[in-house]
Amino acid sequence: MALRGCLRAGRGALRAAGPPGRGCSAGGRPPPAFGFLFDIDGVLVRGSQVLPAAREAFRRLAGAGGRLRVPVVFLTNAGNCLRAAKARELAQALGLQVSPEQVILSHSPLRLFSQFHRRCMLVAGQGPVEENAHNLGFKNVVTIEALRKAYPLLDMVDQSRRPKELPPPTTGFPTIEGVILFGEPVRWETSLQLIIDVLLSNGSPGAELKEIPYPHLPVLACNMDLLWMAEAKMPRFGHGTFLLCLENIYKKVTGRELKYEALIGKPSTVTYRYAEYLIHEQAKKQGWNSPIRRLYAIGDNPMSDIYGANLYNNYLKSAQRNQAQAGVKRSPQAASPQSEDHLAVESCKSILVCTGVYRHSAEAPSKPEKHNTETVFHGHRDFSFDPSLVEASYVVQDVNEAVQLAFQKENWS
Repeated sequence: MALRGCLRAGRGALRAAGPPGRGCSAGGRPPPAFGFLFDIDGVLVRGSQVLPAAREAFRRLAGAGGRLRVPVVFLTNAGNCLRAAKARELAQALGLQVSPEQVILSHSPLRLFSQFHRRCMLVAGQGPVEENAHNLGFKNVVTIEALRKAYPLLDMVDQSRRPKELPPPTTGFPTIEGVILFGEPVRWETSLQLIIDVLLSNGSPGAELKEIPYPHLPVLACNMDLLWMAEAKMPRFGHGTFLLCLENIYKKVTGRELKYEALIGKPSTVTYRYAEYLIHEQAKKQGWNSPIRRLYAIGDNPMSDIYGANLYNNYLKSAQRNQAQAGVKRSPQAASPQSEDHLAVESCKSILVCTGVYRHSAEAPSKPEKHNTETVFHGHRDFSFDPSLVEASYVVQDVNEAVQLAFQKENWS
């Protein structure tokens, strides 16, 4: 996907720190040639509890005055909050300033899907879904709750919410032209029923069903995580579990496959492409003129964090091969983070920590590749399972060890 024009609109001034001086990082060191992509749940926090290793890691990353010495993006599949709110949470947890421009939620790349921004879109999930949709550029949105109130006969599972009398016909309600699935909702039965109703009715769920349209209305889904880690000892259901239910219900009812216009959030390549862009923008804002060549993606979930980082690493390698085969030489402008047509990152290394979803032993496994090939695939239906993609470049105990490892690889004290 070409990001040049779309990403330009996503720029914002980083408030994390002022520039330490052009051409050098804090402390007089050469500017960094690498950056970090941090998952949040299971890496930095467990539910509302900050992991001690996270504070240690960011003490290493911050220089004098609390300035980050290396560009950092927080890359999470969470999506039930505002970007600015997540930045404030991280700032409080880690003890440093975090800008919203350093945070990518599962739905952040929806800014790029401008072809849907003027359509009437049904939005599902929890938290400030309307505000999130408007912040991403969508002009006309309808919530599940608004749809339920407009058509009270549709939501019939909870008997206490069924209308006591036959309501009058609904008039003036807009025709829905697409569906955005931000994240797992609270009342699954209500959201499943109403989303299916919208797809079967081509956006007019109050109408009598005559024939099932196919292809159905566009569906954009954020966050494919089957499981995630909170304070409980075992992983919890994620939005990927909700998607699994929706897909199977649709197929059982229609005999056809539910199709997605877009699947974003980790492990989607477009999400990592957007993260790379924000890393370059951050380095440019700090005055680090040396291009960022390497990314270190730190996560706890092999099926999203590791799979996504490895998939993006393959994408980068493929782009380099295609460039070499085309005989295109890297020019100084093309190698610069200021270039919007070509971003200079050459690799994205995956680092798996054992403080979240992946917690099979107190010690990092000596042969992770054997475990990964025997693992049941928890990834989304539309991502074919390649065992090599869930094999991390490195496995460490926690995020502090992950940062130390990257510093060692970069010879960065």
